[in-house]
Amino acid sequence: MGIALYAVTIFLSAFLLFQVQPLIARMILPWFGGSAAVWTTCMLFFQIVLLLGYLYVWWGVKHLTPRRHSYLHMGLLGLSLLVLPITPGPQWKPVGGANPSIGILLLLGACVGFPYFLLSTTSPLLQSWYSRTGKGALPYRLFALSNFGSMLALLSYPALVEPFLPSRQQGTLWSVAYAGFAALCGLTAWKSGSGVAEDVPEPSAVPLPAPELEAAPASEPVAVDATEVAAAPDEPPTVGKLAMWVALAACPSALLLSVTNHLTADVASIPFLWIVPLTLYLITFILCFDADGWYRRPFYYALLPVALGGMSYVLYTGTEDHKLAVLLAIFCSGFFICCMFCHGELVKQKPHPKYLTSFYLMLSVGGAVGGLFVGLLAPYVFPSYFEFPITLIFTGFLGVMVLVGDPTSRFYEGWTSWVIILLMAGVLGLCVFNGRIIRNTVGEYKIVKRNFYGSLRVRENGSAGELDQYRTLLHGAINHGEEWLHPTRRRDPLTYYCPATGVGVAIRTRQEGVQQRVGVFGLGAGTVAGYARPGDYYRFYEINPMVVELAKKEFFYLPEAPGEVSVALGDARLALERDPVQNFDVLAVDCFSGDSIPVHLLTKDAIELYFRHLKPNGILAMHTSNRYLDLEPVLERVATELGKATLQVETEEDEEKSCFGSTWVLIGNKDAFGHKVFEGAGEAVKPRAGLRLWTDDYSSLLSVVRR
Repeated sequence: MGIALYAVTIFLSAFLLFQVQPLIARMILPWFGGSAAVWTTCMLFFQIVLLLGYLYVWWGVKHLTPRRHSYLHMGLLGLSLLVLPITPGPQWKPVGGANPSIGILLLLGACVGFPYFLLSTTSPLLQSWYSRTGKGALPYRLFALSNFGSMLALLSYPALVEPFLPSRQQGTLWSVAYAGFAALCGLTAWKSGSGVAEDVPEPSAVPLPAPELEAAPASEPVAVDATEVAAAPDEPPTVGKLAMWVALAACPSALLLSVTNHLTADVASIPFLWIVPLTLYLITFILCFDADGWYRRPFYYALLPVALGGMSYVLYTGTEDHKLAVLLAIFCSGFFICCMFCHGELVKQKPHPKYLTSFYLMLSVGGAVGGLFVGLLAPYVFPSYFEFPITLIFTGFLGVMVLVGDPTSRFYEGWTSWVIILLMAGVLGLCVFNGRIIRNTVGEYKIVKRNFYGSLRVRENGSAGELDQYRTLLHGAINHGEEWLHPTRRRDPLTYYCPATGVGVAIRTRQEGVQQRVGVFGLGAGTVAGYARPGDYYRFYEINPMVVELAKKEFFYLPEAPGEVSVALGDARLALERDPVQNFDVLAVDCFSGDSIPVHLLTKDAIELYFRHLKPNGILAMHTSNRYLDLEPVLERVATELGKATLQVETEEDEEKSCFGSTWVLIGNKDAFGHKVFEGAGEAVKPRAGLRLWTDDYSSLLSVVRR
């Protein structure tokens, strides 16, 4: 059987494998608050299922004859069609206070788990089948082809799929494509099973045809010269070798999630910034597994200390003093070098094809271990992002372990022992340096806590009892509220909520003696409650229970509010959907300046919901301060569609009053802005020609990236 069928099937499976990841994550992102942690949890799920898929391949190749294995696989492919389409139903929407990690894992398992499992088995399984029928060719370039398909899917989604196709249509088209893949893979399985003899007692031990047999035609690019067959040792891997494979796979997996978390939480909230590390991760797989020559050990060993030292230095000094381009260059290049080292060493240690499934199983075990460490263990064990410096230290130790454990590592001739000593000294220095990073992360703050939604820190500045003493709540690098601590000043609204800001202007339309009802999406330190008067009602919607705890214990806005204050826990939009009509005078939506952009709060469907909870002349105040996205035209487009007017209120920074520069968009009826407080406060949002209306079924962050 020609190699084309194998190549097409593997490429399609890899494309669908990585296309479904951003697709399903986008579908469920609104239900879990739009947090970047949703993507991390999805990545963890996909790594675990990938491990299960490779485990299935290893078991099948070891214990089943080729024909029986092919029949089993065809049956599983047929059963997987029963779960299509993959679009999750509303019954999966979380309830406030539920553990989001468990909810996400259960949802993914029910909706995409079975198809994803079978997609994950395709590359190693077909490579194993091909190694028996490929006439002397090794299958490792098929692994590179698989990673190329994955990268193409990942890059095409934000550029070609999301901007043009509604979410439901994306799910439907993916399901149709998966059905086509199932048929194609079933055909490959049938032909592979019928082309191998049945009297093989242990298929995992089937050797390749002798090198002198006919090689694959030169026109088939995945074929490897027969000399590579002889180069692969025909010896079973030792326990130490298996452990090294796991470590070399776990390290880049942990670095992938650590770098992504750091870039999206502490560097910049740029949409799809997580694509860059994942793309680099896949590129290193492609380069290292495609052919010899891309990875040169002396070259990357020389760069490895530079990469680890550069990333550690920026973590130590902080991101505030560096330009965005410099930060991205340091972290991305450092991550690329570390991945090239790990994946290059994996290729140097690749076994004889008879142990192919064991090799890929250990790779998937390592990927899952790295994902579990960063995605599941770290958020509930470490108070801050300790996993990044810990992984950098581990990478340095791994570099030394590879040289010590490899008898062929004498690439510095007689100087290898000195090289190892120098590397060990460098690793010890790396430990000390990153230990100080961990200490500084918690040492300068009054409180440091972390959960699924990120790391929260409380910091105090100024001398006790002085008028200028204040307390700050930080989420990553984002300020989530400040408060003066002096009793005469601690009710003053600060930062993005000063009286001249959009929300301040909207609330100041209240009449004397008339009670006011105010709703707020996003609690932070509870600053908006500083406007409350006796008899007023303020209802906050907050997804992070730790924020609620800190706002009540460490700040005074909520405990000292003279009116009635309540907090609804859970995603703000879902909680508002469950609430009875609130009849708010003002509804402030303040969720767009953090470490993620909850798009589901900006759509026409969402704003229609908001106005059902506003009084006829109520005002919707949307906080849109953002360095990277132009969100105002999106709101103007929705407002025009709903027959509403807009007012964009921009304020400048005032350090003396501790007021930040901010942008708020107010939306209301045509006559909503007739009050005198609106005179000179702002102007109507300018429409953007050609901007498509955002709905729950369609949105595109790339269309509003600031140029």
